[in-house]
Amino acid sequence: MTRAMGFHAPVTLDEATALLAADADARCLAGGATLVAMMNAGLVEPSTLVSLRHIDALRGIEPVGDGFRIGAMTTHRETASDARLDGGHAAVREAAAVIANPAVRNMGTMGGSIAFADPAADYPPALVAIEAEIEIAGADGRRRVTAADFFTDWYETALAPGEIVAAIHLPAMPAGARGTYHKLARVAGDFATASVAVVLAMAGDSCCHLRIAIGGCGPTPVRLAEVETRLIGGELDAPAVREAGEMLARAADPVDDARASADYRRLVIPRLLARAIERARAGGAS
Repeated sequence: MTRAMGFHAPVTLDEATALLAADADARCLAGGATLVAMMNAGLVEPSTLVSLRHIDALRGIEPVGDGFRIGAMTTHRETASDARLDGGHAAVREAAAVIANPAVRNMGTMGGSIAFADPAADYPPALVAIEAEIEIAGADGRRRVTAADFFTDWYETALAPGEIVAAIHLPAMPAGARGTYHKLARVAGDFATASVAVVLAMAGDSCCHLRIAIGGCGPTPVRLAEVETRLIGGELDAPAVREAGEMLARAADPVDDARASADYRRLVIPRLLARAIERARAGGAS
């Protein structure tokens, strides 16, 4: 017999975290794009759903200094269409724009997406390259962790039981920074076979700021400070970028699956990196 499932629709974040703390089998319902699919497939069977739909504090994109605070319930469509996310922040906007299809982008949320931490999802590498911070709320209060520390393993995050993503904080970007996100997918809207997010700034012909994160090629986004340091101060010529891509490919830990083999994923990393750097230098996607 199928057990009855509880449902709550709190209007404050404190109410939501209290409900989650009271029931270890409760799950948050954000946009529902991922959770409902998992429930339909029998992968999760929560005892209670805690809807976040009516919590106004979880919505919207707000400037904070020279950065932004994105509420966890902000939809992919809202993020993709916000022209204020330009310069280095454009990497996040571009990632949102290629998620699934219009129906999913209208429904799915950034907080819900990153909480499930699919390694092939679009936000994780973009947030790591931006050096975003994730604001986490629980019954004991709030804390912030870097995006690099938030994604911890295959489909695992720094969220403790009863905690939820409250917001994503994008820091100020260096002057002249340009960000871009590029992915290889079997068909438009599919999860990434492999992806790369780049944020760079040039001082004349020399690179003065660079952050790179590879997605879809391991349990968490792949970022190597050594690669970035090696390229900063240089002209980002083809041999240097190719060597950087090969270093990232060696550091990756991809798997064989229905989308591609691990070897293929390693093979395309240098090519994706070269293309993303070229796009960023040209001012991002047209």
